[in-house]
Amino acid sequence: MSVIEKGAGYSDSDRNAGSDPPVVRVMDEIPRKIDLGAIGVWRHDRTEPELAVALEGLGYGTLWLGNVKDPELAEVERLLDATERLVVATGIVNIWSNPADRIARSYRRVAERHADRFLLGVGAGHPEATKEFTRPYEALNGYLDVLDAGGVPVARRALAALGPRVLRLARDRTAAAHPYLVTPEHTRRARDILGAGPLLAPEQKVVLEPDPAKARAIGDATLGFYLGLANYVGNLRRLGFDDTDFADGGSDRLFDALIAHGDAARVAEGVRAHLDAGADHVALQVLHADGTDPLPVYRALAAELGLGH
Repeated sequence: MSVIEKGAGYSDSDRNAGSDPPVVRVMDEIPRKIDLGAIGVWRHDRTEPELAVALEGLGYGTLWLGNVKDPELAEVERLLDATERLVVATGIVNIWSNPADRIARSYRRVAERHADRFLLGVGAGHPEATKEFTRPYEALNGYLDVLDAGGVPVARRALAALGPRVLRLARDRTAAAHPYLVTPEHTRRARDILGAGPLLAPEQKVVLEPDPAKARAIGDATLGFYLGLANYVGNLRRLGFDDTDFADGGSDRLFDALIAHGDAARVAEGVRAHLDAGADHVALQVLHADGTDPLPVYRALAAELGLGH
């Protein structure tokens, strides 16, 4: 079990004054494996505590926060404070815009009260969004070195990983790999690389809409955005897709492979395909029409997937 070395007299007033929180140190035992549950929710938008409580009540195991920009991890802490069992994971903290030493300090503050419910996911993102993007593998390794020195246990961190080299890094230096925009075939290949130990937690986009044309209208913009990013296109080429699949916002074949759509039963079938291929956990990103409430979709899929029973 990870042990928090309290240090003398550390209090809320010390935190407000800006002093460092106690260091989380691995003592005689390795922290127990974090329990993500089989199904979670991945959200790009800001998540209010009320929604996190509702997701916990529906039986989702983990809430993944995309697009984390605050190195203080205040949203993570707020959501953990509001819930009792839900794991909160960052998917991801971008290594170029969030200094590792600050992230380590923030991790220690959050872990002081929520050590078994916080998974720190980090990653290099994509070159189109970061002018500093260079030698990402070496940068990831260096970032993990700083997290080591800062007291972030291996058992409480994950790595965004697509290609074989970074999947191996996730295997060797973190507790989990978190691939994004992938197919069940990628999950099968990733499991072969990771072996039996590390957690494999792919993200899966879903559209709860039986009409294929309407589903396509909802998901097209999101898919088209990612087809403009070289790392995702390169990964999809490794999976057998080609230029014909990337043209005009993506082929129907590509859309069907990356976005589970249809009624609740069909969407659940697409989600379970990752579990059958070797995933420990699947993070659902619900795509929906602008202005609509996603909670009914979360509720319908929770019932179809048998969560909360």
